[in-house]
Amino acid sequence: MFQFEQNEGFPGREERVLKFWQEKDVFQKSVDNGGKLFSFYDGPPFATGLPHYGHLLAGTIKDVVPRYKTMKGFSVPRRFGWDCHGLPIENEIEKARELSGAGAIEAFGIGNFNEECRAIVLRYTSEWKKTVDRMGRWVDFNNTYRTMDRPFMESVWWVFKQLFERGLVYEGFKVMPFSMKLGTPLSNFEANLNYQEVDDPSLVVRFEVIGEKDTYLLAWTTTPWTLPSNLALMVGPDIAYVKVKHQGKFYYLAKSRLEANFKEDFEIVERLNGVDLAGKKYKPLFPFFESRDAFRVILEESVSIEDGTGIVHSAPAFGEVDFFACKREGIELVCPVDNNGRFTEEVPPWKGILVKDADKEIAKELKKQGLLFYQGTIRHRYPFCWRSDTPLIYKAVKTWFVAVEKIKGHLLQANSEINWMPGHIKDGRFGKWLENARDWAISRNRYWGTPIPLWRNDEGDLAVIGSVEELQSLTGKKIEDLHRHFIDDLTFEKDGKTYRRIPEVFDCWFESGSMPYAQNHYPFEDKSKFEGSFPADFIAEGIDQTRGWFYTLTVLSAALFKKPAFKNIIVNGIILAEDGNKMSKRLKNYPDPDLVISKYGADAVRLYMLNSPAVRAEDLRFSEKGVEHVLRQVLIPFWNSFVFLSTYAKIYHFKPTGKVKPSALIDRWILSMTQKLILDVEMGMDAYDLNKAVDPLVGFVEQLTNWYIRRCRSRFWADEDTQDRKEAFETLYQVLLNLSQIAAPFIPFLSDAIYRELKTEKMAESVHLCKFPEYNETLRDIELEKQVEAAQAAVSLGHSLRKEYKMKVRQPLQKALLITSNEELLHSLEKQKQLIADELNVKEVELHSDEAKFVQWMAKPNFPVLGKKIGKLIPQAQKVLQGFDRKQIQILASGGTVKVEIGGELVELESKDVQIERKVKEGLAAGNVGELTVALDTELNADLLEEGLARELINKINTMRREQNFEVTDRIQVCLQTTDRVQACFSKFGDSISHEVLAVDVKFEKCDGTAWDLNGEETLISINKA
Repeated sequence: MFQFEQNEGFPGREERVLKFWQEKDVFQKSVDNGGKLFSFYDGPPFATGLPHYGHLLAGTIKDVVPRYKTMKGFSVPRRFGWDCHGLPIENEIEKARELSGAGAIEAFGIGNFNEECRAIVLRYTSEWKKTVDRMGRWVDFNNTYRTMDRPFMESVWWVFKQLFERGLVYEGFKVMPFSMKLGTPLSNFEANLNYQEVDDPSLVVRFEVIGEKDTYLLAWTTTPWTLPSNLALMVGPDIAYVKVKHQGKFYYLAKSRLEANFKEDFEIVERLNGVDLAGKKYKPLFPFFESRDAFRVILEESVSIEDGTGIVHSAPAFGEVDFFACKREGIELVCPVDNNGRFTEEVPPWKGILVKDADKEIAKELKKQGLLFYQGTIRHRYPFCWRSDTPLIYKAVKTWFVAVEKIKGHLLQANSEINWMPGHIKDGRFGKWLENARDWAISRNRYWGTPIPLWRNDEGDLAVIGSVEELQSLTGKKIEDLHRHFIDDLTFEKDGKTYRRIPEVFDCWFESGSMPYAQNHYPFEDKSKFEGSFPADFIAEGIDQTRGWFYTLTVLSAALFKKPAFKNIIVNGIILAEDGNKMSKRLKNYPDPDLVISKYGADAVRLYMLNSPAVRAEDLRFSEKGVEHVLRQVLIPFWNSFVFLSTYAKIYHFKPTGKVKPSALIDRWILSMTQKLILDVEMGMDAYDLNKAVDPLVGFVEQLTNWYIRRCRSRFWADEDTQDRKEAFETLYQVLLNLSQIAAPFIPFLSDAIYRELKTEKMAESVHLCKFPEYNETLRDIELEKQVEAAQAAVSLGHSLRKEYKMKVRQPLQKALLITSNEELLHSLEKQKQLIADELNVKEVELHSDEAKFVQWMAKPNFPVLGKKIGKLIPQAQKVLQGFDRKQIQILASGGTVKVEIGGELVELESKDVQIERKVKEGLAAGNVGELTVALDTELNADLLEEGLARELINKINTMRREQNFEVTDRIQVCLQTTDRVQACFSKFGDSISHEVLAVDVKFEKCDGTAWDLNGEETLISINKA
């Protein structure tokens, strides 16, 4: 017990603790505790990249909750998983093999391509394991699930078949970024890889309104090639529009866009809103699709008036907003563009022409028809294909959908059962996303993924396969692997028809959403394992997953089981570089995570992130200085508290008895504060509110070190084994033991390092195998806590005044005055008068309840509250409140009401309508915080100055003891070469000085010592071990 390495740094200590955990298999022991299951789902990361701060943050949150739940008696298995499929992996192989698009991949061979993808998927698993372990996160790396393994993929097939058989799967269109050069759709991820500044056409086109002579709707476009496919015009329902007369013709456009489109010579003849334009029919620009039930004005909330005319041309095959707006209105799309980006025969004049090359010809034709109102160019950022460096278009492609809108009610019900942290995401970001959820496109025209298990015959009939056994039975083939190159060529006969697999694979989000079932190979193996752990008790990921993993989990669980996939969730924010920009490897605008961990330790990184807005789903600007601050302000003081106890425990051979019933108020106070900490952390953790759990912990370390230990030091080095010394030891031991257990989920390394040197032989070998401390109400003294809190407020204010008036705390003062009209506060201060006097170093403390002698009260409007109540009368209210006397303010302060006339109206003011401020009257060395005012008597007499000199001498000798590395028990000899005033001071306070510095001999003679200025008295001091 009580052992520590004097020169061991925090990172080195953590490495030692980590080795202990691994050698003793502490993690597995914590899981095998026989407790009730607490289930946790871990979202799988890609292993093709190294972990970054975002992973460290989410991983820390995923570690804290299971550690806490384990200490509360639960068994918490933590299975790690790998996301193995998807575009990032395919992109790497395409780059490495210089493959450009679908044709090149298929020429290379789907089998060759997929096997190369498989080979790199787990490239960085060892680096991940090293970082995860080093961060103190406990997960099972020996039983990982992988989305590319056959059992996982088979369960994904089962999920899909369930949806298909419930009528929740259909084939339809989705507008996607499309590479004309490669002839393939791209993901939004790919579309964002290569934006370029380009010049494009800028046209304002006239659409002739049917039934209104010489009247046109003006719409703006930068993609003239989409105009042959125009089927509607979109307006914002609440946007203000006008009808103007210009050169004998009439035009509709947004009122705010008038000046941009008409320089002069126009007359407004009608004002109306977007809803008034809805339903107006117009003549098609071209005859290609004129027989369609279309060509009318429709409403769309997203229409902008930042540019253009406020009327948007809609070609539903070539824009996502257009697609959904027209679908809502029952307007079927047309798509006269092939997979090479060329017009089809549906548009005869431009058949075979690349769409972007047809822009000029289309503009020319419109001009010829008199339908071109304006023609120019615009410079803007436009997406290019990252592989071929050619412009992308947006194009409707066939894809497979889950009919989410059919089950929206189940989704909303599932969400209502989830406890979100922070709570606003439930009905905010996530809830609103669910309310507006559209059908989910789940297929991708890719290669390295789980193939969609649909086989189709030549007549379009579909067969859905839900298991390997089912496919083996139909094909007569043994199937070892479910990837495309193993099953694409498998066919089977049914009712005399041949069925062949469709070519698409699942979007990898479908796989991760299937993770609760697929990780356990449900329903093919051990059904009870899944059924006993679903829904998960807890998950955690970043806020970017509200439209990703959180959404797909919820869709599939609601569809399959009409319940949520998880009960509780913590959503973290995004970690940015210190300058507020996105972290960038190229810009190197953030410190390397491994270097930060090796410099400050994982506990410091963990606590820095946990004690930040990031655990409230807010962004965090990562600062290395912030990590260092946590180390210096929390972790080092916590460790030093243990070192302090250990040092004196070894000197006096202290052995804890476990019996703590102290008589000293300060012991009872710290024990009470420890119980408060247990309760606060427990309440925060049970609510999954990490801020409410971590804040009290950080604050407690400050109270323990800067208040309790500082005020009790002399009790521990008392020579006699008094009852008071015994109680001090027992109290600090119990507090540190409890603190190591309370802090264990958050800072697991330091907590275990301390605990293992405090534990007795009968205790668990690691703090992480302990129960979380139970709240003991009998040790709680709330009244005492309030008293000390009041005393600390007075002391803090008094110290601020000393600093302001340049008076060292070591210099005694005659008197401090504490002034408050709050009787409860006054009572608390009365009980702690002596403590306050000691802390402020004053001879006496006077309490006053009559603030009028010292403090001026002022009333000001509480603008947010009073503003709602009286509106524009606020300026007059400000003047009225300035004239309030103390009696009126006193009534409001005590919760009463005051009726006054403001601007000719009688208004009843309540306490919430005003803010009451206190200002100390001039001429006092005083300050005010809230209801408390502190004033100091700063006049110094000879006795006070002499005592201050004695304290200054004590301070300097003890500073020399520390600098010369004396042991705390070392007795010393002191030599002083100084002034008569210092000698006179020593003759008066010598016993006290010798006791404080452990001096056995003090001489006044010439010496070769350190020069000091003792309040103006030049002095040489030398010290030697006695």
